Amino acid sequence: MKPESEPISFMDWTLRVRPPADAGGRLLLMLHGWQGDENSMWIFARNLPADYWIVAPRALHVAPEGGYTWRTPVSGGWPTLETLMPAVDALVDLLDAWAREHDIADPAMDMIGFSQGAALSFAFALLHPERVRKLGILAGFAPEGADAIAVPGKFTGKHFFVAHGSKDQIVPVEQAQRSVRLLESAGARVSFCQSEVGHKLSLDCLKSLEDYLGEGNHR
Repeated sequence: MKPESEPISFMDWTLRVRPPADAGGRLLLMLHGWQGDENSMWIFARNLPADYWIVAPRALHVAPEGGYTWRTPVSGGWPTLETLMPAVDALVDLLDAWAREHDIADPAMDMIGFSQGAALSFAFALLHPERVRKLGILAGFAPEGADAIAVPGKFTGKHFFVAHGSKDQIVPVEQAQRSVRLLESAGARVSFCQSEVGHKLSLDCLKSLEDYLGEGNHR
């Protein structure tokens, strides 16, 4: 039986976490989108492997429209690599502290993000590729400036997952196609799930995400 998730405070973060069924579990970081919070991503976690430490942090800034955002609130424009860097640095500090606190020896982790959280996941993987084993880009996009550092060989040997709705009117599906091209140009093998939905994950793509994260895990 899988443990239940619970809200906690850790350092200066508000988190929702689910411990692994057994000691020594691997780490999965789930990053919500714009106006989300630490509870938003748990719809994706229902059938994920029991050996995961699942950590879902609340973003750093209050969004003017409600909820939270990973970059300093600005008017208009897509998040850039530069505007997401402070959040990447903060997540590195969080993950290092979490690993020390819970005796997680493996510095690499798995990560999924939705929408703006997917852009942050992409930025994290570009800046710290050695720390990301699996990456799920859900209804998301590559931040502006990613092209400059998505160089050949950066993701060689890695397998990433991208899912998007063809009817998404918030993040057009062309953004997902750009993400796939950038990841592949940097050497990653990419599984791309596209379905006829809006700004969300279809049941088919959710099942594909679960299968992707379950590869190499024990349930």
